[in-house]
Amino acid sequence: MADAVGFTDAELSADGFLGGKITLLQPRSGYRAGVDPVFLAAAVNARAGQRVLELGCGAGQALLCLGARVPDLALSGVELQAPYADLARRNAAANAASARIWTADLTALPAELRQQSFDHVIANPPYYRAGAHSPAQDAGRRTALGEGTPLDLWFETAARRLAPRGYLHMIQRADRLPDMIAAARGRLGSLEVLPLAPRVGRAAELVILRARKGGRGDFCLHPPLILHEGAAHERDGEDYSAPVRAILRSAAELPWPGS
Repeated sequence: MADAVGFTDAELSADGFLGGKITLLQPRSGYRAGVDPVFLAAAVNARAGQRVLELGCGAGQALLCLGARVPDLALSGVELQAPYADLARRNAAANAASARIWTADLTALPAELRQQSFDHVIANPPYYRAGAHSPAQDAGRRTALGEGTPLDLWFETAARRLAPRGYLHMIQRADRLPDMIAAARGRLGSLEVLPLAPRVGRAAELVILRARKGGRGDFCLHPPLILHEGAAHERDGEDYSAPVRAILRSAAELPWPGS
């Protein structure tokens, strides 16, 4: 059966997340989410009844993982690519999640959305600056991985949509941290950075940034969350650390330092 807007059923696979707590449809060829949006969702310090907006929500992986962990959230997402926005709507319905998904460029949000504010904004922007990597052949992957909208505009949009004292959580490549800090200046404060290091003694490849609208706390660089046990991958199968296994398999909250 073909969907009126996006992918046909034959073009999709059904993949379990959070130990099977949710099942998400993803394109077999195209952008497919890994663990990054799961980590992003696990980092958000949301409480029941709060409002959450995801910028660039793709097929809804981070938004729906957060909703599976924290009950009674008012979930909204913005996605540029219409087929992926439609897939996010399908995934929300299939997992009995109430989520409003908008098909829009984050720099030109619909008027109705511009009138709303949120307790939390989350984002997993494209990791690579324009021209900094070999572009993917698939258009969906190319848009998801390669920066089209400057990172500065992601922060501007997030800051505008956040309620006073609201939080932004963003996951990005570690080498983009200077860009994130610069983009937050004058918009968001109380910046905290949690590096995600693949193993003990290895440099972090990803970071999660937490920032607060109106925050005045000092910048804080936390010790890294170690993703894998051991100095190297020495056996078949997964070797995730215990906290990471709890996040990926049991929908646990990410152990944010000092929380």
